[in-house]
Amino acid sequence: MSEIAPHQPRPLIHAVSDAKLMAVLGPTNTGKTHYAIERMCGYASGMMGLPLRLLAREIYERVVATKGPNAVALITGEEKIIPRLPSYFICTVEAMPLERQVDFLCVDEIQLCGDTERGYVFTDRLLHARGRFETLFLGAKTFAPLFHRLFPGAEIMMRERLSSLTYSGPKKLTRLPKRTAIVAFSTEKVYAIAELIRRQRGGAAVVMGSLSPKTRNAQVELFQKGEVDFLVATDAIGMGLNMDIQHVAFSGLSKFDGKHTRHLTAQEIGQIAGRAGRHMNDGTFGVTGECHELDEDLVHAVENHIFTPLDAAQWRNHKLDFSTLDALLKSLTEPSHVIGLHLAKEALDEKSLRALSQDEDIAAKIKNPVSLRILWEACQLPDFRKIGFDEHLKLVSHLFWSRLSPGGFIAEDWFEGALRDLDHMDGDIDTLSSRLSGVRTLSYIANRGAWLARTEHWRDTTRDLEERLSDKLHEALMQRFIDARTSALLKALDAEEAPRPEVTPEGQVIIEGHVVGEVKGLSFRPSGSESLVADKALRQAANRAIKPLLLDRLRDLAQSASKTFQIRNHDVLWQKEPVARIEPSDWFNPRLKLIDAPDHPVLSERALKRLTDYVRQAAQSGLKSLYKMKQVADDESMSANVRAIAFRLYENGGVMARDEALKLSPEDKAALKALGIAGHRYAWFLPDIQSPKLRPLLQAFGKGENPADHPQRKHSLRGQLLLDDYGAVALKTLSQLDKIMNHGQWQKGATYVREDAFAVLALGDKQRDKLMQALGLVKVEPITITETVVVTPVAGEATAEGKKRRRRRKGKATAVPESPTDTVDVVPAETAAETETAVEATAEPTVEALPEVPEVAAETSPVTETREIQLLGWRHKSFEPRPPREKLQRQRSERKAPKDSSERGEGKPPRKGRPQGGQRPERPHKDQSRKEPAVNPYSPFADLRARLAEKVEQD
Repeated sequence: MSEIAPHQPRPLIHAVSDAKLMAVLGPTNTGKTHYAIERMCGYASGMMGLPLRLLAREIYERVVATKGPNAVALITGEEKIIPRLPSYFICTVEAMPLERQVDFLCVDEIQLCGDTERGYVFTDRLLHARGRFETLFLGAKTFAPLFHRLFPGAEIMMRERLSSLTYSGPKKLTRLPKRTAIVAFSTEKVYAIAELIRRQRGGAAVVMGSLSPKTRNAQVELFQKGEVDFLVATDAIGMGLNMDIQHVAFSGLSKFDGKHTRHLTAQEIGQIAGRAGRHMNDGTFGVTGECHELDEDLVHAVENHIFTPLDAAQWRNHKLDFSTLDALLKSLTEPSHVIGLHLAKEALDEKSLRALSQDEDIAAKIKNPVSLRILWEACQLPDFRKIGFDEHLKLVSHLFWSRLSPGGFIAEDWFEGALRDLDHMDGDIDTLSSRLSGVRTLSYIANRGAWLARTEHWRDTTRDLEERLSDKLHEALMQRFIDARTSALLKALDAEEAPRPEVTPEGQVIIEGHVVGEVKGLSFRPSGSESLVADKALRQAANRAIKPLLLDRLRDLAQSASKTFQIRNHDVLWQKEPVARIEPSDWFNPRLKLIDAPDHPVLSERALKRLTDYVRQAAQSGLKSLYKMKQVADDESMSANVRAIAFRLYENGGVMARDEALKLSPEDKAALKALGIAGHRYAWFLPDIQSPKLRPLLQAFGKGENPADHPQRKHSLRGQLLLDDYGAVALKTLSQLDKIMNHGQWQKGATYVREDAFAVLALGDKQRDKLMQALGLVKVEPITITETVVVTPVAGEATAEGKKRRRRRKGKATAVPESPTDTVDVVPAETAAETETAVEATAEPTVEALPEVPEVAAETSPVTETREIQLLGWRHKSFEPRPPREKLQRQRSERKAPKDSSERGEGKPPRKGRPQGGQRPERPHKDQSRKEPAVNPYSPFADLRARLAEKVEQD
């Protein structure tokens, strides 16, 4: 993203000699803005300056829809969306990057150059902002004389209103027509009117200039889509916000302009009233509440758009002298020598500069142009918080000293702490609005080019916090000022004063004291007893009222917290009532269907999206290990074997048969263990989702979209493994069988197990053998072993001969190593010979070693008892011996067959090397006597050896 600094020194604007300069003037609803957008899109590049951030956002979205997001940039004081190479710039007037040269340039609401607060900014753009080929200024007709005086050769285009605007007089709030905007000029008045509209008419949307664009758009959407019929707003709607308003009602005709309360001018009243009647639809305006009626002259002026011409514009010198503080202050107060340009009154930035320059420390620091320019930039910080001039000065002073630090940046610890203090979603509407104002201040700081070291990071962080606070504020506004239930009932009954039905906690719907049915979830069940409803018309009215009531429930459902939802079986419950059903689908991409929802596509879509988000979040939170398998399967950094196992576990619902052909390295085994995958010689599985607490959540998604492609999934939901030629078997049974086989004896490629060890499986012999065969095991002949049991001896019966017998038995017995008794979570995929302990056993009875028993006393000896035990054996198919070849057997049989002389043939000499008759000749036996070893006669041991030999002979 490129960075555009709006406060760099402005270069000269190079316009071609025949560049077009024109003012397009007229009242509201004349299509001026639409005309300017079309002209701008006809050029290769363009720029539009707008009076409000809300309006800039609206125009930005319109241009993006035409040119695409990569070609359009949005630049305001608190927000920047700048693609890599933008061609079109939609900005607030203050934030226009005039150092950029564009083919087309436009400034909207140019008549604000006469405003005492911001007029000098519009005047500066009027005098110095130009496009290379065309420049347009949009505004009211009152601007025409001043524009002609400043630019005698420029063209003026007058446009007429597309529809008429008439005065309808005063009306009570309860009698205002639908599609009405009520205008108030203070936050307290806006809230009071919205609350009254809520009680009387069902609710209203709220639009104020202090709202963020996201909150404002969400509120306007409620009005535009007809969810509410009334809009309560400040005079912010007068600045080009286009809505389908049919009537504008003024609740007052005076406003506070920052210093004192003053009456609205005829131009301001006409600007606001002109919002009524869009395109070719006529509009009306009037007064309501305690506002007095408009006099005839004012009404005539507004209806016919006759207002006092603008005779002068507010001006401030843009060529500032930063050599010294006095020079800067003098350049700010320098008047214009052009007729029609009046020196603007002291603005907030100039007032802040004069106040801070009185500080001795600051005055000593701004002795050079660089530090003086830094102070001036800090003074241009807008006062979004509106908490007092002294508090604003403290913030500006802090920014100035921070910018003078060695790095030249504001401390990130301070900025992060300020954000943390604002990052709270609780509180009422005023509290949330106050936090949003603070976030706007931090957003302005983050969007300055060189104020923070990590501009992009903090820009994104402030934008994220503003969006979250905006959503919370929108929810708070809806909760306080919209009673969708009342509004829906009034629409359905088609009578403003008609009674509305009530719903008891049990779900009963009552109209005029009669029970007409009950509401369960999103469905209405009419009462079956006619005696409860005496009048047929009342039932018909109830049927008309119920649909809006259900729509109200849809709205509430879409805004409900997650704690109000619950998953039971395949249904999603809201307030303990089923409202949607989970269709067979993926766990983390669920598909839901509302149960008996009313016919309203927009609200149904919102409710369905909310429920889908809840189910997805519940699955990701509850089935964490399964979600991890999905991520590992897509992770290219993992090995192929680990990804394959993870993918199959994810597809099959956490259970899969073990593949002996899959060879795992030690690294793969360690990775599987780290991922929480458990297993044994028969299966891999995820143990946590097999718990009784999480299995219902796993089962809620059914067998999947294509059950035939994943037959294992439906058995995984019950904690079973599907085996060919057997069917489904419980994981618990396989784990017990794995433990049994681990305790078996390994001999000649087979595992031998006691028959009584299989009792825990609760399987018959045939069913057990079938299961073993399905697991790839072949039954072999059983073997018999002997087992010696030690019997406790009787005291006094032990003898010395018994002790010797124990010693001999201890020396002759063969020790049998113990087999492993415990299983681990992850069993490596090795062969049976590698994983099981070998046991020396033969078909002949053998005596196993007994553990060494400590002697109790010298006269005590153990008594043993020997018995035979039969062991059942199984061998894996891969260990089965190969059958002998047929060809070799034939050769051996032919070789053993006797041959007589007739078969050999007469006259043939016998074969050499073997005697006739098939008998081998006797070979002489070698002398097996042991030879005496050679002795070196010179060895010192030779004499000793001779003496020992003589002594042996004598004995």
